[in-house]
Amino acid sequence: MNTMTAIQSNQSDVTKNKTMAILAYFLFFLPLLTAKDSKYAMFHANQSLILLIISVASNLVGAMIPVFGGILSMAIGLGVFVLWIMGIINAANGEMKPLPIIGGYTLLK
Repeated sequence: MNTMTAIQSNQSDVTKNKTMAILAYFLFFLPLLTAKDSKYAMFHANQSLILLIISVASNLVGAMIPVFGGILSMAIGLGVFVLWIMGIINAANGEMKPLPIIGGYTLLK
């Protein structure tokens, strides 16, 4: 099993871009516009984008499959919400800790 460990970023990057990292969980593209060179902000923007994709895909499946799809969509939505809160907490604490399940995937460089 793959164990995820926190990724290191320099402290000045964290201090300068902590707000952008937190806001990335509300608007994932914000760091792409304002903090493109920040490893810290981009890490959190990547995790937020993955959560958004999972959420949209889950809702699409839920809309296409009558009863079971709705139940599955709600369960996945709850999981995404928990991961979203964890991501915001990690960003607010200045950590680049990969989220469970999705933390190993990178869409944004």
